[in-house]
Amino acid sequence: MSVLLRTATLDDLDGIMAIETTTFENDAWSRASMTHELTAPGGRYLVATAEGDDTTVIGYAGMLAPKGAPEADIQTIAVLAEHQGKGLGRAMLTQLLTEARQGGVREVFLEVRADNPGAQHLYETLGFEQIAVRTRYYMPDGVDAVVMRLNVPAAVTETTPGRVEPFGDAPLDEQDVRP
Repeated sequence: MSVLLRTATLDDLDGIMAIETTTFENDAWSRASMTHELTAPGGRYLVATAEGDDTTVIGYAGMLAPKGAPEADIQTIAVLAEHQGKGLGRAMLTQLLTEARQGGVREVFLEVRADNPGAQHLYETLGFEQIAVRTRYYMPDGVDAVVMRLNVPAAVTETTPGRVEPFGDAPLDEQDVRP
């Protein structure tokens, strides 16, 4: 299956929220919070769709990188369960990190649930390192947050402009990145 990455719009909100509420059952963002994220200055959100079906969201990722700031934060990333393990999360994250670097960002931060070793491993393979733990951060279940940091120039692999390179054991087919 070919996958397209493009800028998320408010038209994608229903698809994003469907993934958000199933992926993050106990601590999903509200529709209002996600709307704010999609429209926030300095925000950059991508959605992944199957080629030929540009309206069905199968994954999304977001970053806050205010213009001119040396730091950015990965706000969220999620992929439908049936599309996980195919490199889609890595592709979206790599695209966001590449854009952050091009915008002058030197450090990227994120928080990840301590009970999500798969996500932690993905971040570590991209060069993120654990710098702190926030105790009982995720509510209502009281799961700790692992805070991670990436030194952008030392770790991001550039992608060819307009394309996202596939990753993983089950590579994605050709992908276009559309602003």
